[in-house]
Amino acid sequence: MRLRSAHWYEGQDRNAYIHRAWMRRGVPADAFTGRPQIAIANTASDLTPCNAHLDEVASSVRDGVYEAGGIPLDLPVVSLGETNVRPTAMLWRNMAAMATEEMLRANPIDGVVLLGGCDKTIPSLLMAAASVDLPAVVVPGGPMLTGTFRGTPLGCGTDVWRLSEEVRAGTLSQEQFTRSESAMIRSRGHCNTMGTASTMALVAEALGTVVPGVAGTPAPESRLLEAAHHTGRLAVDMVGADRRPGSFLTKASFHNAIVALAAVGGSTNAVVHLLAIAGRLGVDLCLDDFDRIGSRVPVLVDLQPAGRFLMEDFHRAGGLLAVLREVRDLLDPDALTVTGKPLVDALDDAPIWDTDVIRTRTEPLVAEGGIAVLRGNLAPDGAIVKPAAASPHLLRHRGRAVVFDSIEDFHARIDDPDLDIDADSVLVLRGCGPKGYPGMPEVSNMPLPKKLLEQGVRDMVRVCDGRMSGTAYGTVVLHVAPEAAAGGPLALVRTGDFVVLDVEARRIDVDVPADELARRSPSAATVDAYARPRRGWERLYVDHVLQADTGADLDFLLGSSGSEVSRESH
Repeated sequence: MRLRSAHWYEGQDRNAYIHRAWMRRGVPADAFTGRPQIAIANTASDLTPCNAHLDEVASSVRDGVYEAGGIPLDLPVVSLGETNVRPTAMLWRNMAAMATEEMLRANPIDGVVLLGGCDKTIPSLLMAAASVDLPAVVVPGGPMLTGTFRGTPLGCGTDVWRLSEEVRAGTLSQEQFTRSESAMIRSRGHCNTMGTASTMALVAEALGTVVPGVAGTPAPESRLLEAAHHTGRLAVDMVGADRRPGSFLTKASFHNAIVALAAVGGSTNAVVHLLAIAGRLGVDLCLDDFDRIGSRVPVLVDLQPAGRFLMEDFHRAGGLLAVLREVRDLLDPDALTVTGKPLVDALDDAPIWDTDVIRTRTEPLVAEGGIAVLRGNLAPDGAIVKPAAASPHLLRHRGRAVVFDSIEDFHARIDDPDLDIDADSVLVLRGCGPKGYPGMPEVSNMPLPKKLLEQGVRDMVRVCDGRMSGTAYGTVVLHVAPEAAAGGPLALVRTGDFVVLDVEARRIDVDVPADELARRSPSAATVDAYARPRRGWERLYVDHVLQADTGADLDFLLGSSGSEVSRESH
């Protein structure tokens, strides 16, 4: 098999000379003759703190690639840090995917190892790899170790939300809250809850793009570096076997990813990411598949935000393979992985070592806890809710809407003591979808009114066209589609309308006659709050982004363009 990189390096003409000479820089001449060129797409960045350690992981990948006869090549790619980037990292997920795709296609490489960790990095890398379709394998950066405060384990994200609400409720001092800050992040690695970062690492493994057994390995573990070394060797083997994403990522792979997402009680954000990855591959995946395949799957992992424990405990208890072994009968046995073997082949020796952390099938944390897809006159194209993170008594609820036209409007009024609101009210926030914000931020888990917190209220039904952090919890209906800014009926809801949620019936409705709703127009305040970028990426994004129910990719990025580059640069 002729390597793709040979189109750059083979021959004696001027162009081949230029390609070899500028890349030589101390490497032997045989580096350009038949040895696979393996890019290491590295999202390490000091401004993406969860990925800051990936340079060390990359070094182990390099060793593995070189040992297997390949040539490792560092390729820094766009890195998106969830904690720092404004207005939201999701605004640039598609840009990161597009930039990575183009760099993989433009350069003389034969395969790629994808290093990600923080929420949007693994999704963007997989979207890129799917579009360029070169042999590709993921090494997740891993979760951090568990920090403690006042003798109690801290879950990143989840305990930020919890502790900050306790401050607002007056049950925790500001001084104690600030003191917890230095204890929250104990080590390198991404969030230690079952947030989006942990979820996407595990889902990537269930999808078949990670060596089985690697996802969830804590970032400080020596075994992560060992796995990175082995993955570097595997990348060379994948080139030899011509094992590309398009050859093993099928509908069956996404079936298994959805089962895994439900069984681990994973982040709702995985829905938009899996839909986007499938869109790049041309796999027929839709929102209803998440309900059909995953909604009745038991949640087996007792992890924050749905449970008690953290990712270090999960790894110790047996990790993803132990979970999947419990639901093996729900998996598609034909789905392959980067190893060329079926995922189910890795489950024969995958015991649960701690049944408090990973429950057995007969004693689940939640009997049916997968993500539920809702429809109704408030969400004609769908919305989602995570029952495992919700309050059971609110899963069927009718309450008076209290509407906010933007996140700024929400922050300005939510703690107003004169706000007409009670525990049965439904908080409705709009203008937070892909187009409206722009970028679909993680604001759907709205903080509760201070006066209700002081009364002991800790959850209310909330409805929004945005997302929420995978570390968050509560009875939150999110990803409402179409969003308000795209003409969705969420723009027409008024304070005082009654909103009806029935998760069992898979409904979310506003109790307003159809003819009355049809007569309404969005208020000036609603429309004025929508994003109107004039230039740059934000303008391109707003003009071309699709809705949440299809993955919020850009319309011109659906499908793949392959790896071929026909024209020479000199």
